[in-house]
Amino acid sequence: MVHVGPDYPADPGILGRSVELSRLEELLGAVAGTGSQVLVLTGEPGAGKSTLVDWTAEQGKARGLRVLRVRGSEGEAGLGLSGVHQLLHPLLPGDTLPAQQRKALDRAFGLTAAPGEAALDQLSLCISVLALIGDAAAHRPLLLLVDDAQWLDFGSVDVLAFLARRLEGKPVVMLVAAREDSVPARFDRDFPQVTVGPLSRAAAGLLLNAQPAPPRGRARTQILQQAAGNPLALIELCRALARGRTGTGQEGGAALPLTARLENLFAADLPGLPEPTREALLLVAAASTGHLADLVHAAPSSDVVQALAPAERVGLVRIEDGQVLLRHPLVRSAIYHSASFAERRQAHLALASALAGEPDRRAWHLAAAATGQDAEVADALAESAERARARGGFAAAASALERAAQLTPAPELRARRLLMAAQAAMFAGHPQWVGEISGRVGDLTEDTRLRAEASLLGGWALGVTLRHEEALALLFAVAERTAASAPDLALGTLATAATSVYNSGTAFHRAELRRIGDLIDETGNPAALAWTRAAGDPHSQRARLSGLLKDALAAMSAESLEDLTSLGGATWILDETEQAVRLLGQTMDVIRRAGSAGTNATVSQALALALFESGSWTAAQEAADEAFWMATEAGADNVTLGSCILQATLRALRGDHATARTQAMEAVRGVDLRGSLSLQVRHRHALGMAAFVAGDHADAYDQLRATFTRDFRPAPVHYHASVYHLGDLAAAAVRAGRTDDARTVVEAVEHSMEPDRSPRLAAVLHRAAALLSDAEDAEAHFRAALTDAAADCWPFEKALAQLDFGEWLRRHRRSAEARPHLNAALECFQRLDARPWTDRTAAELRAAGAPTAATTAASAADVLTAQERQIAELAAQGLTNRDIAARLYLSPRTVGYHLHKIFPKLGVRVRAQLRDALSQDPPQ
Repeated sequence: MVHVGPDYPADPGILGRSVELSRLEELLGAVAGTGSQVLVLTGEPGAGKSTLVDWTAEQGKARGLRVLRVRGSEGEAGLGLSGVHQLLHPLLPGDTLPAQQRKALDRAFGLTAAPGEAALDQLSLCISVLALIGDAAAHRPLLLLVDDAQWLDFGSVDVLAFLARRLEGKPVVMLVAAREDSVPARFDRDFPQVTVGPLSRAAAGLLLNAQPAPPRGRARTQILQQAAGNPLALIELCRALARGRTGTGQEGGAALPLTARLENLFAADLPGLPEPTREALLLVAAASTGHLADLVHAAPSSDVVQALAPAERVGLVRIEDGQVLLRHPLVRSAIYHSASFAERRQAHLALASALAGEPDRRAWHLAAAATGQDAEVADALAESAERARARGGFAAAASALERAAQLTPAPELRARRLLMAAQAAMFAGHPQWVGEISGRVGDLTEDTRLRAEASLLGGWALGVTLRHEEALALLFAVAERTAASAPDLALGTLATAATSVYNSGTAFHRAELRRIGDLIDETGNPAALAWTRAAGDPHSQRARLSGLLKDALAAMSAESLEDLTSLGGATWILDETEQAVRLLGQTMDVIRRAGSAGTNATVSQALALALFESGSWTAAQEAADEAFWMATEAGADNVTLGSCILQATLRALRGDHATARTQAMEAVRGVDLRGSLSLQVRHRHALGMAAFVAGDHADAYDQLRATFTRDFRPAPVHYHASVYHLGDLAAAAVRAGRTDDARTVVEAVEHSMEPDRSPRLAAVLHRAAALLSDAEDAEAHFRAALTDAAADCWPFEKALAQLDFGEWLRRHRRSAEARPHLNAALECFQRLDARPWTDRTAAELRAAGAPTAATTAASAADVLTAQERQIAELAAQGLTNRDIAARLYLSPRTVGYHLHKIFPKLGVRVRAQLRDALSQDPPQ
């Protein structure tokens, strides 16, 4: 399982709460008198406030603070001062306090009582509590934790608020946690607040992965939707699913009833509501959409608005703008499952009757009311699925077709509908769901074509979830069986297999790909053929592969996802990187227009890699983030892991080596990478670059050396990914004193490669040879690495060669020749925000007699981040926010947000001033 994501670092045990944990760290630091000493933590029930309070307690103890805690209780809410007594109990009786203050505390907590004695005034009590806290803090700093503050008695709230306003100068900090709609009045506005909101989809997916029985397929998606980012709901719904508590819901999947714990949190008021109110709420829950007009039409004899009033008063629903809004999606589930099937069926039939003019929604309600197989309802759902597919709603189409199949009496038609559902689920990007649906097709039909197509989809699903061995066993069998009878299907199957072959990286799988490919007629699908051949052996017969690619590009359909995806992958693997960026970007455009956001995960990951290699690091980060959250939600482990490794690599190259190493190690915890050699090599490279930046060159060399075998003639661990790391291997070897071993690796790879290699690979090999060569050979290799203009397509790799050559020239007393190479490298490193190499290059320039780094680099634009500079430069060229967003794979809103920060940094007011601000001379 992958345990970390784009918002790393965060506590490994508390997913998706990096912002909240950072604020809690600041609070603990304020015990020294810096910053606010009080923090209010708010959030909905189950958001994880108590977990964060517990974490704060552990951290406080670790820092040597004494921890005092109180937790509000509904049962004690009417018990005066019960809360403050619970908090202060460990400090009582306060023997070191002055007698008057000790007496006040004794009276307040009932320790002493004199008949007829005057009531204790509130101010005396508050001052005594403050004195007690101050006295205790003088011996040891204090951490005061108040959980479930919404249930504290009023007297305790008053005392705690008095105390909170008078902590300044004392080594005391206070954390108050309460439900967001019930923060006590004394704490609702006067102190800093942090809202513990819903988890992101990615963090929610990771939390599901961490459960004892992680949900799969459609149930996973439904839990994510129903929990809406609530951590407790995610955990409890997993438990419900593991116990087999499922039913058939109106949306075609498993309708998960709530556990008793969730019902108590989200619908405790439901049983006490009047019967007409519960009936109206059931209509709301069954309708899903919450349109008030639908409810009125479904219950013409009732006053729905009046019936819902009691539910609105207790906060279960809110009516506004013609909508009935439930407080949380779990409230809907609680209402729905509190009713009997007969009651639910009656509600759905009433809604179906009211929605006669909306065939899609009507079909779903009829399906929810069905008591058995029903051909008419099944046909209506299948027609609804076609309309959803035409709109690009592949997930909705998959749900409708799966439910239609359940209601279809004829086994053969049921099998076809299941197959269509699996195909739609694939386009929606849900591999585990695809695996579930496609696995049921074979039991319903003997049609060899249908069974083969189902196996193809099942193999795709296995491959996306890191089970490459199983995927290839299934896909190779289908491709070989259909090679003669259905060559189009065979080639499509082999193209799907090629992705798992690449990820697996084993020689056996590559040989099988070639063998079965030779059995298939190659005239059917040029794009699939180009990808299959390139993926299996990208470094051999480059001229033939280039010809296949050219033919496929000429025959490509600009709107075909299959063609675009295949050719995007083929151009990337053949080092046609600029074209890969264009094709994969075009693929993303088609996907977004179609609305099939789920399929973005694999394409977005491929695009992230191509952008990274092309030097568009900010856009690569954005694409990797997007790939991560979608893959995590869908359970596409191969993409989830790959995006984390890419992000760790970017962190390392930008100087954050410690976080990069931790993220890379956490990403693969519990994963056996021997079955995915491409990820294994990329993981080693991320760790190697983190070590290199940290100055641990021996470890850097060991990590990079592990991307090649330890044979007498070393070979790449992964036939494609390993060879691009030879330059970094050589650079680490020079600093670690391992040049002889590295030379053995480089020479072995050089001899095994055909001379017709890509310009990128040629440049990498020349750089490695130059670093490891004797003086008389090094210069020729450096120049060969830099001479080909095609190397400009991989700017970071070229800049590394320029830096290495500049260093070599300076050490050979040729500083004047070194400076142009170093200046060019510096410009690239600054643009990419590759800080370790920026610093190293600036130092080399100073040693070569160039102006100081400050004079060389300190232009007005250096106050910008790398992403801000990219946006500013494009805006200076006259591009609109939308144009810039399309170029950098951002949203127009994100571009506008960055420009809002850029203008004051550069001291400009309008876009027309950007060009001058970016090109102005540095200060002298």
